[in-house]
Amino acid sequence: MSIEAKGSGQVSAGGALGDTFYPAFQYLFDEEGEFVSNVEDKLAEARMADNVEMFLSRALAVGAISGISLWIVGTFIGYFLVTLFFGAGGGEALVFIGIPLPAWAEPVVRAIKLPAVIGVTGIVFGAIGFGIGFGSLISIPYFRSSAREREINVLLSDAISFMYALSVGGLNQLEILQAMAKADDTYGECAKEFQSIVLETEYFDTDYRTAIRNQAMETPSDELSQFLTDMLSIINSGGDMTTFLEDQKDKHMRTAKQEQQKMLDTLELFGEMYMTLSLFPLLLIIILVIMSMMGNSQEMLLYGTVYGLIPLTGLGFLVLVSTVTQDTIGDGYLRPDGAEDELVVDDGLGILDMGRIENYTGGYAVFDRIRSREGTYELMQIVRKPHLFFRDHPLLVLGLTIPLTVVAVTMTIAFDWAPLSIEGMTSNPVRGTFFWVYVPLYINLIPLAVFYEWNVRSRKAIIGNLSENLRKLASANDTGMTLLESIKVVSETSAGKLADEFEIMHSKVNYGTNLKNALREFNNSYHVPRLARTVKLISEAQEASSQIQDVLSTAAQASENQDDIDRERISRTRMQVVIILMTYLTLLGVMALLKAQFLSEMAALASQGASSGGSGAGPAGGFGQSLDTDLLSMLFFHAVVIQAVLSSFIAGYIRTVKILAGVKFAVVLSTIALVVWMAI
Repeated sequence: MSIEAKGSGQVSAGGALGDTFYPAFQYLFDEEGEFVSNVEDKLAEARMADNVEMFLSRALAVGAISGISLWIVGTFIGYFLVTLFFGAGGGEALVFIGIPLPAWAEPVVRAIKLPAVIGVTGIVFGAIGFGIGFGSLISIPYFRSSAREREINVLLSDAISFMYALSVGGLNQLEILQAMAKADDTYGECAKEFQSIVLETEYFDTDYRTAIRNQAMETPSDELSQFLTDMLSIINSGGDMTTFLEDQKDKHMRTAKQEQQKMLDTLELFGEMYMTLSLFPLLLIIILVIMSMMGNSQEMLLYGTVYGLIPLTGLGFLVLVSTVTQDTIGDGYLRPDGAEDELVVDDGLGILDMGRIENYTGGYAVFDRIRSREGTYELMQIVRKPHLFFRDHPLLVLGLTIPLTVVAVTMTIAFDWAPLSIEGMTSNPVRGTFFWVYVPLYINLIPLAVFYEWNVRSRKAIIGNLSENLRKLASANDTGMTLLESIKVVSETSAGKLADEFEIMHSKVNYGTNLKNALREFNNSYHVPRLARTVKLISEAQEASSQIQDVLSTAAQASENQDDIDRERISRTRMQVVIILMTYLTLLGVMALLKAQFLSEMAALASQGASSGGSGAGPAGGFGQSLDTDLLSMLFFHAVVIQAVLSSFIAGYIRTVKILAGVKFAVVLSTIALVVWMAI
C-alpha cells in the first residue's frame, strides 16, 4: 500500500486506487508475462520508484475512471444522434437516414432504441476512454526512458573522456566510478547511471563487478550498456583500464560525429518538406479567391486558412524538427560536492536567492539584516549596470517591455490610432496591423534580440579559443610547470577573453582562493555546458597531480571534436535556413503580386461591371458583388506576417536548437513584409 507520509498514516489516493484495482490486475495480466516484464523494465530505466503491480493497477483505475466518464458523455451524445436520425416519437413514422421503417419494425425499434444507445455508445466511448486513461499512464515510463536514453547517448562521449582523464591522472577503477557518480551537475543522467552502481555497492553489499553487470542490463541506453559490458570484461581479465578508456573515447567521438551527420541529413529532408508545407496555404488561398470570383464566397475558409492553418502548419513543423535535433544537455553550472557545503554557487538571480544566508534568516535579527543588506546590494548592482544584468538574463527584459507594450497599445487606442473593429482593420490593414502587431513586436523583440545576441556572443568569445588554449596549457604543463604556472604563461602569451579570464583566475589563487573554486567561479560566470564539462575534467584531475598534460590533451581533443561538430552543423544548417527564408520571400512576393496586380485589376473590373450592369446582373455584376478586395488585402497581409514570425523561429531553432535564436529573424522578416505592403 502506498503511504503518503509515515507519520500521517493516511493512504494516498494513488495507493488506494492501486489497492482497489489490484484484483483486476491479477485477473487481466500474467505477472510473468512479456507485457508486465516490459513495463517493469521501463520503470527501472525511467528511474521511477514504483513496482509494476501497483503501477499497472493504478493505470487500470485511471482507465476505468476515464472510460466511465466518456461512457456517460457518449450515452448523451448517442441519444441525441439517434433522436436526430430516427425522428421524434408520437404518431409519426420512424425514419432512418431518409428511409421510412415498416410498420412492424416501429414497436421493436422504439423499445430497443435507448438500450441500444446505452450499450453501443457505452462500449465505443468507454473503450476509447479506457484506452486514453490506461495508455497515457502506461506511456509515462516509456517517454521518460526514451528521454534518458537520448541524454545519456549525447553525454557518453564526454563522460568517457572524463573517465579516461581520471584514469590517466592515477585514479583506480573504484575512484573513477565514484568520481563519475558525483559529476551529475555536468553529466546528468549519464552520471546517475554510475550513481546506481556506487549506491548498490555501498548500501546493498554488492561487489562492484556485479553492480556494473546489473546496471548494464537496466540502463535505457544500448551504447552505455555495451560500454559497461566491455568495461566489465576488462576488469575481470585484469586488462589496462587506461588503454580501454582511450580506445572507447576515440570510438565514441567518431560515433558522435556520425550521429550528427545523420541528424543533419534528416534536417535537410525537413527543409525540403517545409518548402512544400509552407506553400500549401498559399495555394489554398488562391483557390479560395478564385472561388470567390466565381460567386461562391468562402470567407470562413479564408479566415481559417490564415489564422488557423498557417500557424498550425508552422507549429507542427517546429515540433517535428524538435524530435530529431539534439538539445544542449545541462545548465552549465558546476556545484560543490557534499563535502563543500560552505561554498555557494550563484546559479541564478542573486536578488531572488541570497545564498547561504537564506538558511539562517528568521532565527536572529542579525541574519535578517544581513539578508536585507545583501538584497539591497544586489539590487543596486542591477540599477548601476542594467545592461549587463539583461545581457546575462535576456528573457527578463520582457519584464520591462511587456508593461511598456500595454502602455503603448493603450495610448494608440486612446488616440484612435488602432482600429477597434474588423471593419476598421479591413479598411486600413497596414495601419491597424502596425499598431496591434508591430508596435508590441518591436517593443518586445528588438530589446530581446539585442540582449540575447549579446549574451550568445559573450559566451562564444570564451569557447572560440578554448581548444587552442587547452593545447597551450598542455604544452606548458608538459615542460614541468604546475597547472597554475601554465595558466599564467598562457594568459601572458595569448589574447582574447579567455586569456583575460586565465589572468583573473591566477590572481584569485595568489590571493588565497583554491584553484578548484577559481575554476568553478570562472565556469559559472558563463555557464556553458561544453565549458562546464572541460572545467570539471581539469578541476578533478588537478587535485590528484599538478602534472596533468595528458588530461589537458584529452580535454583539448574533446573540445576540438566538438568544434568540428559545431562547424559542420553551422555549415549544413546554413542551407536549411536559406531555404526557409527564401521560401518565405517567395510567398511574400506572390502575395504582394496578387495584391498589387490581381486584386487591383479585379476591383476595377468589378466597379466597371457594376456601373454598366445596373442591378448587378450578368457575370460582371455577380463577380463584383462577391469579391471583397479590402478583406482579401488584409488577409494576404496577415498571412505573410504570421508566416514571417513562424519561419523566423523555425530557422533560428534549426540553426542553434534555441527558440530565441529566431527573434532577430522575426524582426527583420516582419519588417520586410511591412515595407512591401506599404509600398504597394
